[in-house]
Amino acid sequence: MKQSLKIGKLEWIDATAMKEEETIKLLQSYDFHELDIEACLESNQHDRVDTYPKYLFIVMHFPKYNSRTQSYEVNEFNVFIKKNLLITFKKNSITQIDKIFEKYSEVKKRKLGDFKLTPGYILYEIIQAMLEKMFKVNNNIKKDLREIEKTVFEKTSSWLVKQIMTKKRNIVVLKHMFLPQVSVLKSVENKVNILFKWDMEVYFEDLEDKLDHVIKNIRILEEYADNIEDAFKSIIDIRTGNIITFLTIFSAFMLPLTFITSLYGMNIPLPFENNPVLIYSIIAILAFAMVVWVTVWRKKGKF
Repeated sequence: MKQSLKIGKLEWIDATAMKEEETIKLLQSYDFHELDIEACLESNQHDRVDTYPKYLFIVMHFPKYNSRTQSYEVNEFNVFIKKNLLITFKKNSITQIDKIFEKYSEVKKRKLGDFKLTPGYILYEIIQAMLEKMFKVNNNIKKDLREIEKTVFEKTSSWLVKQIMTKKRNIVVLKHMFLPQVSVLKSVENKVNILFKWDMEVYFEDLEDKLDHVIKNIRILEEYADNIEDAFKSIIDIRTGNIITFLTIFSAFMLPLTFITSLYGMNIPLPFENNPVLIYSIIAILAFAMVVWVTVWRKKGKF
């Protein structure tokens, strides 16, 4: 799908999951380098900025939430930017970019004081919108982790393990997605300032601050998830230890009964072998001893 917009001399073309033939035809018409065209067709590019005398080619990545798997997937974002042209490619639709496109579709000319609309400013708005989205993503993950944390101390199940691992995987995906963008964003700032010949430093410095904040939040979430996982493992270990302790105690008190049954199972005369009260007395004594022993250990906090 492709949508285009013209405001004065400025042209913005936004494409989502466009066919290969249409992509090649579009980019060749603007005389972009064949390596950039090839990179745009592939979906495994790393974050970078390629600089040419008349344009920039930018590769960035933003998260796309898959509600079916409850995980974040990488949505590659490719940008061709010239003095009066902006072309954006993405694998999946991004609501924030669609809203920006719709906003500019409603006006033919936009002014912010003495600042005229440029492809560089639109690119700033797009990146800003995606970083603002990440603040909401971080808050949602934090909320989910708090719910998991509460559940960890109430019950343990395979479902809980899956939830913890899913959240940890999402955090790792986000971390690997945004860490490389620190250097990319700094490079974009320098190249955009040169390309448009006026100072956009203040705008892209704002983006760098927001990106830095996003990355710090992701690292905090990573530590939070690790702590929850450690707590979960500790609780499992404690419960497993308690079960083993109980089974050990039970086995220890059953050992005399095993010995007695083995002894009286021999074909030799033994004391009280014809007394039916003996076995009940032994069981009562062992049960009483077990109750006393467990009670004492519980009071000492050892069981």
